[in-house]
Amino acid sequence: MTGDLTRERLARLRKGLAGAPFDAIVLTEPESVLYATGYRSMPGQVFRSHRMAAVVTGDDLWLVCTAADAPAAAAAGIPADRLVPFGRFYVEGPDEELTRMADRHTDLESALRAALGQLPPGMRVVREPETDVAAEARMIKLPAEVALLRRAARLCEDAVGKALGAARPGITERELAAVVAATMAEGGADPRFVVASVGERSALADVVPGDRAWQPGEIARFDVGCVIDGYWSDIGRTAVLGEPDERQRRVYAAVHAGEQAQLDAARPGITAEEMFRLGLEATAARVPRYRRQHCGHGIGLSIYEPPILAPGGTTPLRAGMTFCFETPYYELGWGGMMIEDTVVITEDGYEMLCSGERELLVVPA
Repeated sequence: MTGDLTRERLARLRKGLAGAPFDAIVLTEPESVLYATGYRSMPGQVFRSHRMAAVVTGDDLWLVCTAADAPAAAAAGIPADRLVPFGRFYVEGPDEELTRMADRHTDLESALRAALGQLPPGMRVVREPETDVAAEARMIKLPAEVALLRRAARLCEDAVGKALGAARPGITERELAAVVAATMAEGGADPRFVVASVGERSALADVVPGDRAWQPGEIARFDVGCVIDGYWSDIGRTAVLGEPDERQRRVYAAVHAGEQAQLDAARPGITAEEMFRLGLEATAARVPRYRRQHCGHGIGLSIYEPPILAPGGTTPLRAGMTFCFETPYYELGWGGMMIEDTVVITEDGYEMLCSGERELLVVPA
């Protein structure tokens, strides 16, 4: 499916390019390069300084990459004569083209100039982010993209469920997180972040799991994400060890009401800012002094994609957009609660990509 999806994405990108006042686009955002070429770079996931580019025309494509990336990119299906490498990395083997990738160009900019030099004379070229052609193409998901996002979201839910199935009084955040990450990996995903915070630490939004032990009566908040074939998940779940008290039930009901207000309103045409306001107001009506900077975000090849559901978000929702809806609550010294789900906007509403089970989770103590 990966090869078919790459061809579909490239076709969609070229459709946008055909209507643009230029002939070629230089993609430099890592997610846009992946979108066009289908190549996922392992060095790109390790080194912050890693850079690549793709040059896309109506009927051709070049990948400008490190010499270390070149053999893997060729194995992913990019013809060797459409690879423009830079830097030094040596490999041996029968394919002489691939063994001569080192030292062709010193850096990305010089390699990119060489790639652009292969374009027909007179071609008009625009470089990302000076155009939103790639962003527009990525914003509306193809069915195969939605399927990957669904799979990633459901795997996260399963991972949280497995962690809670192993839970007992005294289990630590680190132990809960280990079950989550192992379940993601076993399901064929790359674990990317696991927030499994308990007690008063559940109010720390993005805390790294530690050795804090979960005790009866306390909250555990999970905010977890993995990647499958480049596509992200980001879900949130809340549990209590033992019977929840009245305040825990009340706060969770507020968080639930906020997300439900968003789900009830989700449809093409409503703006990102309106979705933010609905989530905020429904939660604030039940929790005093509730504040949020956003109440959700697009998701795809990036964990945060536009539009963000936030003040000033004038972008209207469109069928095919995928979002994470969320209205979490954090109170230092008490705890935090959240529900976060992934949805795709349809012609007449939305489809839940998570399971739809959003009740407060109760773990026997």
